[in-house]
Amino acid sequence: MIPGHWSTITAASRAPGKTRMSSKLFRLLLKPSTRYSLGALLVAGFIGGILFWGALHWSVELSNSEAFCTSCHEMSWVYEEYKEQAHYRNASGVRATCSDCHVPKEWGPKMKRKIQATFKELPRKLSGKINTREKFEAHRLELAESVWATMKANDSQECRNCHSQESMELESQDSSARKKHSLERRLEKGETCIDCHKGISHELPEGYVEP
Repeated sequence: MIPGHWSTITAASRAPGKTRMSSKLFRLLLKPSTRYSLGALLVAGFIGGILFWGALHWSVELSNSEAFCTSCHEMSWVYEEYKEQAHYRNASGVRATCSDCHVPKEWGPKMKRKIQATFKELPRKLSGKINTREKFEAHRLELAESVWATMKANDSQECRNCHSQESMELESQDSSARKKHSLERRLEKGETCIDCHKGISHELPEGYVEP
């Protein structure tokens, strides 16, 4: 027998079978189901889409809850600080929860924030980088500056979820606040809420220097 002849015959005999199998699979994927009507498949897909969207929405909202945010040991002392601030308890009885300040309301920015948390903050949790009060305080300035930079870049979008400059009664504010909240000042200085309101819900980090 000629060397290599048998392997050539074997390969040739197998190739058509593989081709027929691939072709059959492709036709099967394109062929309408004989057991279910097209309408039934569309209804099933529609219901499945609703269930998927509902599950996604439920999971996102669950991760926005105050109970979820404070369930981590690393957030226990931060939560105690927050409970002493005006965003937690105030005369009007309006409470801003963790997600109000740390998660945008719009869908696109919200999902971007969730992805960032998954790949940036979750590894910190798993690595134990801030799993003690001492470790947290050692990294507190770094963590705070990261949040401040984000809020500066998006024009304090999270603050504006609840606070509207158009709704402010500037005449009811003292002269200093009235000047700082004026549109003229904002345009002149390029300032945003976080420039003046650092430490409004959490203690300022050790080593922070007022600009």
